[in-house]
Amino acid sequence: MERSRSNHTPPAPAPVLDDERIGHEARAVAGDHIDLKIWLRLLACSRQIEQQISQRLRARFGITLARFDYLAQLERHPDGLRMNALSRYLMVTGGNITGLTDQLAKEGLVERVDDPDDRRSWRVALTPKGRRDFAAMAAEHETWLTAMFENLGVGDKDQLFAQLGRLRMQLAQHQAALAAEPPAVPAAPAVPAAAPRKPRAAASPPSSSPPSFARKAPSRRKTAP
Repeated sequence: MERSRSNHTPPAPAPVLDDERIGHEARAVAGDHIDLKIWLRLLACSRQIEQQISQRLRARFGITLARFDYLAQLERHPDGLRMNALSRYLMVTGGNITGLTDQLAKEGLVERVDDPDDRRSWRVALTPKGRRDFAAMAAEHETWLTAMFENLGVGDKDQLFAQLGRLRMQLAQHQAALAAEPPAVPAAPAVPAAAPRKPRAAASPPSSSPPSFARKAPSRRKTAP
């Protein structure tokens, strides 16, 4: 006797981009303009890559993405960088740069050195330990990125890189044009309308009867007998 075959169908795999993973693109609807859709997709892709890299850096090396980016900038500049240059490259405030520098200096990864161009200031540079540690992190970081883009062909990557480069140039030109515009003159505050004056009460007409003059009765004094 043959055993009856089960007609049970395995459940369909969960969608890769469900409500919990779609990110910024959840704000887009079918009728939105294509420029809005591109912007939201760029945000979603950037955030998704950033989250995965950040999680792996923490799990593998116990370091944040902000620290990794900091060390990467110093690795590209062996002679070190001034604090204002680091702040500009990383697009963060000077206060954040100072805090990161203090933390990484305590861990022996960076050091403050004299600036040969200005003896009154100093630069931040990697220590030998910082160079060794960053080299190990950068090697694995590259393999992670390669795995994320492995399904894109070489031609697709080149085209995407070129198109994003054109977008960056256009955004830079737009930002420069905005900076060249004269500052808007703030509108003068609206003056509240004056309340209407109340009409004056009409003067009462003079009385037609002649004025009465009341005579004061003379006081009578008692005389002594």
